[in-house]
Amino acid sequence: MWLLVMFDLPTETAEDKKSYHDFRESLLSDGFQMIQYSVYLRYCASVENTIVHENRVMNALPPTGNIRCIQFTDRQFEQMKVFFGRESVPTEKPTSQLSLF
Repeated sequence: MWLLVMFDLPTETAEDKKSYHDFRESLLSDGFQMIQYSVYLRYCASVENTIVHENRVMNALPPTGNIRCIQFTDRQFEQMKVFFGRESVPTEKPTSQLSLF
């Protein structure tokens, strides 16, 4: 499973900028990777694990702004099309998982 977080946060005041920075840092420290500006992605081993990380996102919400989370499968991720200008490029490979068995 994948968890995608998209957000639009205000950055007009110093307090807004601090909230934006703190939220972004919380995503990075929780293992999310930036795939576009204000769009972060994280691989999760199961649906239950996506709920854990979604709850962490909810706990880090700033006082203002618009934040959306979406869950999708590996198969749906592989069907994503990525373009740079008119040139199509392959979708990123999923991150490798660490197994402790």
